[in-house]
This record gives sequence, C-alpha cells and structure tokens, in this order.
Amino acid sequence: MIESSKKALCLGTLAVAMLGAGFTAQAGGTVGTSFPSNFPVIEDASLAKPVIGFGAAGTVQRTPVIFLHGNNDTPYPIKGCALFGNAQAFAQYLADNGWSTSELWALGYQGDQCNLAADQTNRSRIAHSNQANVPDLRRFVAAVLAYTGAKKVDIVAHSLGVTLAREWMRQDDAYGQVRRFVAVDGPNHGIINCSPDAANYFQAPAAGGFTPASEVCQELGSPNTPFLKRLNGVGEGRDRGEREAREIPSHPRTLVIRNTDASFVYMPVQDGYIAPVPAQDSYGQPTDFSKSASLKGAREIGLTGQGVYDPVLKTAHIGIFNSPQTWAAAVEFLGGR
Repeated sequence: MIESSKKALCLGTLAVAMLGAGFTAQAGGTVGTSFPSNFPVIEDASLAKPVIGFGAAGTVQRTPVIFLHGNNDTPYPIKGCALFGNAQAFAQYLADNGWSTSELWALGYQGDQCNLAADQTNRSRIAHSNQANVPDLRRFVAAVLAYTGAKKVDIVAHSLGVTLAREWMRQDDAYGQVRRFVAVDGPNHGIINCSPDAANYFQAPAAGGFTPASEVCQELGSPNTPFLKRLNGVGEGRDRGEREAREIPSHPRTLVIRNTDASFVYMPVQDGYIAPVPAQDSYGQPTDFSKSASLKGAREIGLTGQGVYDPVLKTAHIGIFNSPQTWAAAVEFLGGR
C-alpha cells in the first residue's frame, strides 16, 4: 500500500513534466463525444434508449481503455452539464501521452442524467444502482473487444463506476477480460450518505433521496449490505486465507487512488462546499467509511488536497478524477510512455 505526501509530491512532479512539450508531442488525436458510425448501438437496459459515450475507429496497438464515470455524471460535458464529464479530459490526457483515440472508450451508463433537475431522487433510485447497469457494461465491453479485436481491456473508473466494474467482473467471472483496473475513490465498503439519522440531509428529496430504503443505499449504505458482502468476497468460494488477504483477485492488476483527507461520500468532514453528515450506516450503526475506497490486495495511492480540481463544488471526491496526480498515476500504471 502506498499512501504518503511524498508519493503525492512525486506524482505531482510527474504530472507537470508530462504536461510539457515532450509528452504532448505524442498526441494521438482529439477524444470525441460519440461512437464510430459502425459501432453497435447498445440500448441502456434501465433507460430504454441508446447509451452515450465515446470511442473511435482506427488501428489498436495498446490494450483499449474503458472509462466509467461516477453517479450523477456523464462521460463528457453535455448541454446543461458543462462542468461534468471529466472522463473525456482524462482520456485526452492519455491521448496526449501515447494512446490513440481508437484505444480510448467511455460508457455513459446513466445516459444524460447529470443534473436531474426534475427529480433529484433519481440519483439514489434503481436506474443509478450497480445491478441495473451491469447489463450495459457487459454489452459495452463485449462490443469494444469485438470492434477493436483486442483480447482484454483496461478500465479506469471513478466512484460508482468502480463498484460497477467490480460487480460486472464478479457476476460474469470476467476477470480475465480486464488487464489492469484503476479504481478512483470507489465505494468499495459503502457510502456515508445513507443513514437514518436526522442530520443526514442527503435523505431529503432535493439532496438525492438517499434513504436506507433507496436502491443505491440498499447496495452501498453499509459495508454489511448483502451486495457488498458478495462483492468483497464473503462466501465467494475462495478459501478463508485468500479472502482475508485480498478483496479482489490477483488478476486484473488493480490500482486504487483515493482521498485521505476529505471525501463527502465517505468522511464526516467538510468537503468543499458540501457539509459533513454523521458517520453512521444505513442500519443506524456507527461506521467508519474513511477507507471505503481501499481494497485489500491492491496497490494504493493516497492523495490530499484534491478539491482544487473540482471547479464547482471544490470537493475532493469529484476533484480527484480530474487531478493531474491521478492522471499521471494512471498513465504510469497502465504502461504509458
């Protein structure tokens, strides 16, 4: 496990260096906001309309990378959500550092539901749950593999996208289809927003409706939900020693990048403009979610001060996916130049 300010400083230095002319000279094109015209149309299983995302035609020499955004986000900025969609900028960083656009893909598994002005409780309902979106990811990975001719993909995921990727791999025993997995601040051991405590304002409809009964909270409201117990290997057929040592298989190789100072979905501290809520799970039990993003057996990098990369809410949880430190670490881990 790697978690230190020295590591963060090194990554920051690397990021600055990679932004220089020596690396941008390797630019592989501009990442777009659509799929190739001959890429299969994949219908969103819960929204009943085609998924959005990006990808490009062309020769593939590297393992294709699939980007998965978090809850209430999109793969690229869209009308009404111009400051969302950081996956596109992340992918562009890879394009500027050796990847071709034909090797960079993203799935918008929640369609264009980024601001949900008509009904904020959609954020916590079934269409935004892990289970509802596994079919979309399953078909998307198969389509990318078939279209590119690759044998495996790499996955770079943020927040809910992390558990979505893990649940797809678990359901389909698809670990062999993923070469490397970058898991950025994912809810691997639950989120803090689901408690029945009156001080948990996320329960209010205007704040997302994250009540213990909501579908997202039934999955992620506690480390002890049936969903997370299955996902983290309890009763999955691995021997006891392996379950205690690892929460993920040894393949794919996994890098966890997480916040260690603030993250409004895990820590009972102020995160940018978002006020804290009690450290209590959806069953009403005191719970420490501060290391929720960690995974036993994975390489880990802990970062601080990531709120500066969230231009709107100044939160570390959102900022970390748009961070040059995160981008540099991903390039290094995925095998960039």
